[in-house]
Amino acid sequence: MTIINADDCGLSESVNLAIKDAFDKRLISSTTMLANGERFNNAVVLAKENGFGTKIGIHFNLTKGEPLTKGIKKCSAFCENGIFHHRNNRLKPLTQAEKQAVYEELSAQVEKIRAAGFGIDHADSHHHIHTAVFVAPIVFTVCKEFGINKIRLHRNMGNICFCKKAVKNIYNETLRKKGFKTTDYFGGLGDIRNTVPENIEIMVHPDYDKNGVLIDRRGMKDGKPCGVPLYSVADKFGIHPVSYGDL
Repeated sequence: MTIINADDCGLSESVNLAIKDAFDKRLISSTTMLANGERFNNAVVLAKENGFGTKIGIHFNLTKGEPLTKGIKKCSAFCENGIFHHRNNRLKPLTQAEKQAVYEELSAQVEKIRAAGFGIDHADSHHHIHTAVFVAPIVFTVCKEFGINKIRLHRNMGNICFCKKAVKNIYNETLRKKGFKTTDYFGGLGDIRNTVPENIEIMVHPDYDKNGVLIDRRGMKDGKPCGVPLYSVADKFGIHPVSYGDL
């Protein structure tokens, strides 16, 4: 089973159109939506009009844009001037007030996507914040309360140093012990070599570069998305991608 998930649905009109294009070309099989994305409403319309509304998960976000709730805006660990600052110390314990604020924000993000008419078939996060040591237990609680029983792994493919691998393995085992379903492997296109392992999620970030080419975005250059052309994993490796709903 291979899932090819497009992160960042709702981030921008360019990303939304690229995700729609990638679905049309069967380059992806799933996507995750940013409830606080600047173009969330545009993403909702595109998903409903183009038939991928049943293949949507939630892209939990504590690192970019404006939060949906007030409490977390007061938490310097996450926000500055009411905006997520992405300078999180992932090893620093959270205060009780911070834990409550994160819980309320993540719950509001789930509720917003549900209110837009989508069932949420799995969860991951922006900048992988759902794997942070003191955020992960709150993510688990929110997912359990809202009946989301599938969560993305910590990356376990590609070049990973021994210490990081140990931390990732602990997270992945904890995920399974908590009763969540997930794949056996998770990584990006750059982690795929000559074969695709069984039961894997491949993460991509569809966008368009300065020449209008559909790419897997790896960064920005001169204010424009840059990356590698988004190719068909199915054609290259002879697989049939599915969504998280099939896991």
